[in-house]
Amino acid sequence: MVAIEVPEVDYTDYTNRQLAAVPLAFLVLALAIIGGWFVATGAPANLGLEFTGGVELRIADDGDNVEQQIQTAFDREPDSTRAIPGDDVVVVTFQAAEDDPEGLANDLQDQADAAGLTTTAVDQVSPSFASDTARTALFGVALAFLGMSVLVFALFRTFVPSIAVVASAFSDLVIPIAAMNLLGIQMTLGTIAALLMIIGYSVDSDILLNDSVLRRTGAFYESVSRAMRTGVTMTLTSIAAMIVMAVVAAAFGIGLLRDIGIILSVGLCADLMNTYLMNVSLLRWHKFEGVAR
Repeated sequence: MVAIEVPEVDYTDYTNRQLAAVPLAFLVLALAIIGGWFVATGAPANLGLEFTGGVELRIADDGDNVEQQIQTAFDREPDSTRAIPGDDVVVVTFQAAEDDPEGLANDLQDQADAAGLTTTAVDQVSPSFASDTARTALFGVALAFLGMSVLVFALFRTFVPSIAVVASAFSDLVIPIAAMNLLGIQMTLGTIAALLMIIGYSVDSDILLNDSVLRRTGAFYESVSRAMRTGVTMTLTSIAAMIVMAVVAAAFGIGLLRDIGIILSVGLCADLMNTYLMNVSLLRWHKFEGVAR
């Protein structure tokens, strides 16, 4: 069994501003990317079919340059085309537009048939249903974040340690969304589930750190080091598992699991940075400067 050695960090070499500067810089950059995406597209991320509406065709891959044929088979350009090697199919997605006819799915299937393509399945999502789904998903994420925040404040009943956990969780959520935009990963119900998992991972490591510093015996740096030995080991193990999942899923053409693995890997890396830099700086300020002892 491989043991993970967590190095000792001498936090006395760095000021609170220096510790917080790196995670805050990443947070500002992530917010700038999301803001720019919203200005350019009207949405904070690349929305999938579940949130925009449209048609998805699954076309049999017979090995005869199917993807090349798809580019000329339809009277409109597909929004995305991805091959699934394990199923020998190519998934072609057309997102909904304002001028789409009611029988769009049938029209696209007829065009595929006319081009000699074999359609194995057709799925259509109406824009109104997709809009309702998007609102429900957004409400679910907001409710989970709000519930987490209330629970944290109830546990610690002190402003600075509680806000440190909430700020870290917020940054852990924002950074993966920005990474999704840069990597071309769409926001779907599956990736929303990954973001909800990140909230759970983030709170777990932050509460471990806060509990060790505020409620257990020992000096501040000793408590931080104790929490790091457990927290960093757990997070690195999870990152390794997510990377393996993403690589295996990519090899077998399982796009959703690949995307979830990438999102969780980015989120967990962000969590390491936010927990042991930003959260530690806020806790140290609270312990030695912000509150009279």
